[in-house]
Amino acid sequence: MDTPNSSDTAQKSNKKQSVDTLIHARWIIPVVPEKRVYEHCSLAINDGTITAILPSTEARLRFAAREEHQLGDQLLIPGLINTHNHAAMTLLRGYADDKPLMTWLEKHIWPMEQQWVSPEFVADGTRLAMAEMLRSGTTTFSDQYFFPEATAAVARDTGMRAQIAFPVIDFPNNWSRNGDDALEKGLAIRDDYRSHSRIGLAFAPHAPYTVGDETLRKIAIYADELGMSVQMHLHETAGEVDKAIAETGVRPIQRLHNLGLLSPQFLCVHMTALDDSDIALLQTTGAHVSHCPRSNLKLASGFSPVAKLLDAGVNVSIGTDGAASNNGQDMLAETNTAALLAKAVAGQADALPAHQALAMATINGARALGLDDVTGSLEVGKAADLCAIDLSALEQQPLHDPLSQLIYTTNGHHVRNVWVAGKQLLKDRKLATLNEEELKQRAASWRDRIAGRTS
Repeated sequence: MDTPNSSDTAQKSNKKQSVDTLIHARWIIPVVPEKRVYEHCSLAINDGTITAILPSTEARLRFAAREEHQLGDQLLIPGLINTHNHAAMTLLRGYADDKPLMTWLEKHIWPMEQQWVSPEFVADGTRLAMAEMLRSGTTTFSDQYFFPEATAAVARDTGMRAQIAFPVIDFPNNWSRNGDDALEKGLAIRDDYRSHSRIGLAFAPHAPYTVGDETLRKIAIYADELGMSVQMHLHETAGEVDKAIAETGVRPIQRLHNLGLLSPQFLCVHMTALDDSDIALLQTTGAHVSHCPRSNLKLASGFSPVAKLLDAGVNVSIGTDGAASNNGQDMLAETNTAALLAKAVAGQADALPAHQALAMATINGARALGLDDVTGSLEVGKAADLCAIDLSALEQQPLHDPLSQLIYTTNGHHVRNVWVAGKQLLKDRKLATLNEEELKQRAASWRDRIAGRTS
């Protein structure tokens, strides 16, 4: 086990320094620096920011905390970062399962959304998703769904960190009449949250087959001028790529590059059907990838060559996708799947080792969302976005390596405590800002409405 060096700790002083919170953990994995596991160390928080990471014996001498937590046999890691989600779709969990992607979308999900999706639907579904995310260790998520103003308001009130990627589609939908209408509405939401510390806005053109060149050019210009991120479903299936080539003569990612979209502000979601030219474009432009392994597996969309992407220097993060195609929000389960699947796809047992899988779920996700100066690792000066995981369960014994145990034997049910910007949102698995019974009742109400049991 390692010990934080002097650069990780506060300056020594004869007088105790006052801080808001002091957390003592059996293990701390900071992610940055990588491959480090600190044992019997503590983390000091003041004004929502990490001020020190140091041995617990030293922390007790150095700091006087208004609130102190002794976590016992818990592992403290950065809060997990979900880089692609449709949070409100938790209300469609289990609806239209076992269908191919385009059949699932065109025959089931889109008609259902057209009938039922409203601000009320989005608010209720997002609260349910946030409860599940917090209870499984996620502190930051990027969301792409209709009525993004409702998602932003719920994230603001719940205390989570969120990137609200407002959907841009060129045909009429529940939220917008066309691409221009979506851009106008989305930019107005951006103005509302411009100074918010936890909520940011991004463009989310849905997919190459739902957004035309004119709208994409406008997004490229806006993103560059405003310094905003862009995320898009891309190369989700081989069929999508083949159809695009037949219709346009170029691969979808090349088309986006020709339109000026690919850059370090661009996040490509899914990316299962790739050739060497696609990877070269990602490499040279600095665009990121959001890998959604469980959704891709369930919809039989294909396998993203994660190890090959990482070897090429492409930043790869992890997303759950929506609960209608996953069917959960558990980022630890998603990370486990990502690690195992990468080995099978690469044909190498050492492809995507545990430390790299954890980085994908934390600091890589922060980079993909443009938040790596704020969150994604436990470093002095960053926001205190934290997740504490119990490693004392029988199924986790014996414990030779906390990092290995985290990736290969742990899931969201082992998460005990979560903080965002120093505020505790989950305490001993109890939510601080959401009512669990009310969430269950609202979910049951929507189930009955969709099933036609109520009006």
